[in-house]
Amino acid sequence: MDDDALLAEQMAYYAAGAAEYDRQYAEYEALQKLLAVVDDLPIGGDVLELACGTGQWTLRLAERVRSVTAVDASPKVLAIARTRTASPTVQFREADLFEWQPPRRYDVVFFAFWLSHVPPTRLADFWNTVATALAPGGKAIFIDDGPAAATYEKVLANQPTPTALRRLNDGSQYRIVKVFHDAQTLTDELTAQAWSVRIRPMAGNIIGIAEPPTAAVQS
Repeated sequence: MDDDALLAEQMAYYAAGAAEYDRQYAEYEALQKLLAVVDDLPIGGDVLELACGTGQWTLRLAERVRSVTAVDASPKVLAIARTRTASPTVQFREADLFEWQPPRRYDVVFFAFWLSHVPPTRLADFWNTVATALAPGGKAIFIDDGPAAATYEKVLANQPTPTALRRLNDGSQYRIVKVFHDAQTLTDELTAQAWSVRIRPMAGNIIGIAEPPTAAVQS
């Protein structure tokens, strides 16, 4: 399966499971604690949120910044997000993040549990897009699963792209991209691309703050 087909199936999974998505935030205390981490991160000004999902993180962001532009490819999850986050400072956009280019620059680009869904072959282009979306002095801030989370996934072996199999309540199954980034490895990769990076583990997750190469921001 090539990346395009896998990403199409991943998009179909999140569309089909939109109504189930929020259950994990209600059931898992660790996720609730992770949401609160946003309050301690250097997030302010105008924020671009990538893969906003049902707006769990959007709501937290909107409470403390000047504006949020929240982007997701699924109209079904965006409909839920709009209901949850009825703030005049939030604008929602439907777009495929692998095709969309930000129309302006932001103080922060934020993404939670999205980096692990980016195929390795598209990672460099993704970080280039993030860099061009940041204003001078801006930061990329991200939260995601660390390697320990692999024990909770049905990881498929011998795939050209790291892949996991997810099942919805109706029994349907979908393959998704799932890359479990190690904090040190990811730091080394971004440093090699001239990013300034700080990544720390937290209860099986990783929390990262990254500043882009100066040349990327000035271009």
